[in-house]
Amino acid sequence: MREKQVLPVVVVGLTAALVAVITLWTLDRVEGPASAAASQDGPVEVIEWKLVTTWPKGLPGLGAAPENFARRVNEASGGRLRIKVFGAGEIVPAFEVFDAVSRGVAEAGHGAAYYWKGKIPASVFYTAVPFGMTAQEANGWLHYGGGLELWRELYAPFGVVPFAGGSTGVQMAGWFNIRLNNRADLEGLKMRIPGLAGEVFDAAGGSAVRIAGGEVYTSMQTGVIDAVEWVGPYNDRTLGLMEVGDYYYYPGWHEPGAMLETIVNAEALAALPEDLQAIVRVAARATNTDMLDDFTANNSESLQILLTEFDTEVLPLPDDVMDALYESSQVAIEALVNADPMAKKIAASYFAFATKVRTYHEISERAYLNGRNRLLPPVSLTAQSAE
Repeated sequence: MREKQVLPVVVVGLTAALVAVITLWTLDRVEGPASAAASQDGPVEVIEWKLVTTWPKGLPGLGAAPENFARRVNEASGGRLRIKVFGAGEIVPAFEVFDAVSRGVAEAGHGAAYYWKGKIPASVFYTAVPFGMTAQEANGWLHYGGGLELWRELYAPFGVVPFAGGSTGVQMAGWFNIRLNNRADLEGLKMRIPGLAGEVFDAAGGSAVRIAGGEVYTSMQTGVIDAVEWVGPYNDRTLGLMEVGDYYYYPGWHEPGAMLETIVNAEALAALPEDLQAIVRVAARATNTDMLDDFTANNSESLQILLTEFDTEVLPLPDDVMDALYESSQVAIEALVNADPMAKKIAASYFAFATKVRTYHEISERAYLNGRNRLLPPVSLTAQSAE
């Protein structure tokens, strides 16, 4: 009799245990990373950050990079560090992102370092140098040539820690509403072009205008500016610039490897546990690589769409115009270096690395591309009608 009574009790107990295991497994599957905010020892602190950007919310490419950074941090931390991204104007205007991170209004930001040129003249080296290094060359300098250490030295007085935040690769020279024949056509031309390149454009006879990304379409449409450089086919098509510009010029002499930045408030970063600090570093590095992949794929796709679906006239800048811009760039760089000690220190490192990597790329990248072009059919950049 006693054995018969024990058996049902055992069965009931095993059934209850099985139900409990299934319930816990189901909750884990449903809640995902957020469930990691609680452990067997009780609730774990969830840290929430705000990330402000210089880009319009939802902009592909540029705007996707900070979103991807936030997602990677959220996932890798199991929900312990949650970052919410805000577009330009949602918390602060585009050109106030650096100050917002410096003051702790937001813990992180994403943008382009040359937007802070008025406050930090040497910051231009961390977006683009006219006729300077490409994206891969600049990444080599940052991570293995001392560039990142100098960048952090530059931002340290402001309580900001920078990370490479992605690259667009070589950009386009921009959309123009007149055809360029020679350097004389630059005289008085109003162009949206920021950073050191804006000073170069001024010196070459043009008139540089500083306008945030959300304003470039309307400014071209209404004639406030005569030309605009933004990025390349991917983002330019997103902003509809082919509707307001008649001529699309290349190459992007002003931004041959435009770097973006992820910036973090130094105190906020230091306050994180060591494992979360590591996650921020790794997520930033992953985002830097991913953004260049994104632009390489989507610039290629978007260029084909511009050529087949629109009357886009894609033209090289005349040699005379390139000569004028190069001459002016050397004057602008020399003036910057002579006026700012930190710019002089960074420039020495930047150009020393650029010289070495250019020598190597002459017999690697350039030699290969020249050989490939000789053997493969020529590419066509003339507008084509869709079949």
